[in-house]
Amino acid sequence: MSKKITLLGAGSGFMQPLFTDILNIEGLEDGIIGLVDIDAARLKVNIQLMQRVLALMGKKGWTIQASTDRREVLKGTDYLISTIEVSGTACVRFDNDIPLKYGIDQCIGDTIGPGGVMKALRTLPVFLDILRDAKKYCPHALIMNYTNPMSIMTLGSTRVTDQPLVGLCHSVQGSSRQFAGYAGVPYEETVWKCGGINHMAWFTEFAWCGHDLYPVVREAMKKKAVYEKDPVRLEMMKEFGLYVTESSGHFSEYVPYFRKRKDLIKKYCREGYLGGSSYYADNWPIWRKDTDKRRVDMATGKTDISLKRGHEYASDIIEAHALNRPKVIYASVPNTGLISNLPQTGVVEVAVLVDRRGYMPTYFGPLPEQVAALCRSNMAVFELVVDGILKKKRESIVHAMMVDPLSAAVCSPEEIRKMTNELFRAEKMYIPGWLQNKAVKGMDVKVARQVRKQVAALNQKPVAKTGGDAATQVSSMAARHVK
Repeated sequence: MSKKITLLGAGSGFMQPLFTDILNIEGLEDGIIGLVDIDAARLKVNIQLMQRVLALMGKKGWTIQASTDRREVLKGTDYLISTIEVSGTACVRFDNDIPLKYGIDQCIGDTIGPGGVMKALRTLPVFLDILRDAKKYCPHALIMNYTNPMSIMTLGSTRVTDQPLVGLCHSVQGSSRQFAGYAGVPYEETVWKCGGINHMAWFTEFAWCGHDLYPVVREAMKKKAVYEKDPVRLEMMKEFGLYVTESSGHFSEYVPYFRKRKDLIKKYCREGYLGGSSYYADNWPIWRKDTDKRRVDMATGKTDISLKRGHEYASDIIEAHALNRPKVIYASVPNTGLISNLPQTGVVEVAVLVDRRGYMPTYFGPLPEQVAALCRSNMAVFELVVDGILKKKRESIVHAMMVDPLSAAVCSPEEIRKMTNELFRAEKMYIPGWLQNKAVKGMDVKVARQVRKQVAALNQKPVAKTGGDAATQVSSMAARHVK
């Protein structure tokens, strides 16, 4: 059964592991591997790497089609996977350092907060263009997105395309394994239920042989050796009752509790993914260089390549759909009544059944209210960002920054507006141009431009007898447009 699987962002570190997983699918012995990346040099290395993987695995039925022009490769694609990174490392210091000037201390900054919002502004518009091309060149393809900010990417995408699309992450798989490890039980024998939003989904049940594991982990976390492995998440579990699906460092940015004061950062955050300040900004450029070198070494045979199948969901989706072997994955999907006490216009992360019919999200029910409230606080940011991007409303983006939990815990609305304007100026080469036009407060950019034109016209002719002075007339016009 021949299939065409195309990866956008083929220069990323996802390329080799994802395709190694796919090539391990029993019964899928031939097809086309489509590779697309706008960086020709990185694409060339990854073609060579993929050729070596095919040779090592003895997969003679597969061919490679690669190009820097996605439209050449999209044609005939059955499964489209996106791992794109817009702007590379060019903006990582802006995302981190400008908010830091205002007291907003980030660890990762790619999901929510100033860093997450700016990444969405760079990435979602590009991905929406990709989706329009996909609709033209491969209208029946199943689409998978791995790029953060996941919830924003999925929310915006599903409002533009009617193709089957899910957002994929590895936080549920990884976190469930961590929790089982803290409890000291075999992961394969556990049973659990999880739901929420990407990077903030909650294990509402976690059992082994019929025994609730929460009391076991609560007892285990009293030991410093356990607590120090995951301080923020275990602290949240202690106070809110449930274990969440993202690392302590990531999660510390999504709530207003841990990063608003230096003493709190010192108490709850640790180095690296456990909450290190500026961790992503300081290390991402180094990781990128190291990853590029490692790929060259693998492609040229200097370094061994792991050919084992991992636990990313992309290969499970392809196996379930192409060969009708039903599987359950966890993915970000529109909330069509799946979690009843989260916004029904938003995107949630729940169990999704996949078979030859495609993606079928499953009903979760209500989350405990204390954690549902935390999810809703993040979903408000996602909604404002997507609304702003789709409708070109600059003020919606500014308001997204203002309602971000961490930013709001540290700064006043005026300070957040100043920070946002500074970010827009610093990253103007990578974000939509309409963000550079400062709208009159309460109006979108288009209306603001109309008002400015009317102001200019009034300044060129006598003031109308019934209108008062020009300023009064402009104020009246603006008031009619305030939303």
